[in-house]
Amino acid sequence: MTTPSAEPAAATCDVLVAGGGPTGLWLASELRLAGLRPLVVERRTEPFPHSKALGIHPRTIEMFELRGIAGRFLDGAPKLPKGHFASLPVPLDYGAMDTRHPYGVYRKQVETEALLAAHAAQLGVPVRRGHELVGLRQDDDAVVATVQGPQGRYDVRAAYLVGCDGGGSVTRKLAGIDFPGQGPGVAVLMADARFHDALPSDPAMGPFRRYGVLRPDLRAWFSAIPLPEEQGLCRVMVFWYGRQFEDRRAPVTEDEMRAALVDLAGTDFGMYDVQWLTRFTDASRQAARYRSGRVFLAGDAAHTVFPTGGPGLNAGLQDAMNLGWKLAGAVHGWGGALLDTYHAERHPVAAQVLRDTRTQCLLLDPDPRFVPLRETLAELLRLEPVNRYFTGHNTALSVRYDLGGTHPATGGPMPDVLVTTGGGPRRFSACCVTGRGVLLATSGADRGELLRGWKDRVDVVTGTVAQPLDAADYLVRPDGYVAWAGGAGHDEPGLETALRTWFGEPVS
Repeated sequence: MTTPSAEPAAATCDVLVAGGGPTGLWLASELRLAGLRPLVVERRTEPFPHSKALGIHPRTIEMFELRGIAGRFLDGAPKLPKGHFASLPVPLDYGAMDTRHPYGVYRKQVETEALLAAHAAQLGVPVRRGHELVGLRQDDDAVVATVQGPQGRYDVRAAYLVGCDGGGSVTRKLAGIDFPGQGPGVAVLMADARFHDALPSDPAMGPFRRYGVLRPDLRAWFSAIPLPEEQGLCRVMVFWYGRQFEDRRAPVTEDEMRAALVDLAGTDFGMYDVQWLTRFTDASRQAARYRSGRVFLAGDAAHTVFPTGGPGLNAGLQDAMNLGWKLAGAVHGWGGALLDTYHAERHPVAAQVLRDTRTQCLLLDPDPRFVPLRETLAELLRLEPVNRYFTGHNTALSVRYDLGGTHPATGGPMPDVLVTTGGGPRRFSACCVTGRGVLLATSGADRGELLRGWKDRVDVVTGTVAQPLDAADYLVRPDGYVAWAGGAGHDEPGLETALRTWFGEPVS
């Protein structure tokens, strides 16, 4: 819900979230689900009206499934069973992955954000639009943030502050966190528009850039991708390698976009009904650390990447899923060491995303010198293990965290198996909608005495599963990753260690 413009002279909350885009809304929802009092401040008075990202990845769909809301994002949305790496002619095969959702979903970011906002409102998350973080100070006990609102400045005292405020993050700058990375080498203009004239189809562009023209002599190309359910509307992008914008933040005009198309193709194809114009580059950066005391970063505030395949939105949502329950645990007294695992787990994941997107940007360079490299990688993608490797990265389904333990399942995502209990069959994900930890017990071992100390933090689900698993029992974190796996008589001490590590000390 959005609060009125009037604000108190001061406010308190458990966690202040700076930024009310998809990452901030999802994080605040996770905090509220865990019983905390979050507050979201967002400088925009209205949601951003255009869609930067156009897709939801399989792991993100699994994540929504864990909270019982995946259907909202799947309803009426086209499913994409294949992906691509740098538009190479060999597709990435989502069907080869171990998931109930072997597809991406075409869902415009505007729609995704609206669904996340509705979810947050349903949970009672307060969102203050037109309010912007402008200062902060912190000590061992709290963060005091200064917020600029429509009626002036006021302070918010919180246990923690999370910056979800984009690539130019004010939070990151105020916290003094370095943002190293790679400068721009590609200049891109983008528009959502319609065209009176037929668009060309250049076979050299590859099957994943349906319409466009490749100009190796200029180290440039443009592509136009039809947007589903938007009759005649295309997303057109013009790429120049080796060029830079004089002013990256300058508004793009229709005349500038038309001139770019004429330069590459000799015509603007009768472009009309231009709904959005923007510019971007391949500059990519990652925060040196995701935490500074009681201040954290998530989403684009922590990492900005070249937007091939829509990795930014999905990585940000997965950051929030990883961080939310840990912040809640810290507020609930589970121990501060839990918060250090956020950087340790998510920083390497984003580093891999940066490497993959930088590689794709290089491979998209139309310079003829790169043709042999593209042809070689296309041949390699026909090999199942190689295709699976890149598909795992593209979908985030191969993300595994180093959580210790002796069982190979530890650190990976828990399969969404069908579990039959005394109440009948249900998916494992349905056991996770409360946002608590879950011990799935199929071995028959009696752990009532051990689990008593964590009964307020971990639910026990006893039953049988409909498909073979590598272990009989699984301790699963609120974000869906396996913290321990074993069975009757196998690594029982490891279970208690995992419970203490991820859910704090037992309550007697």
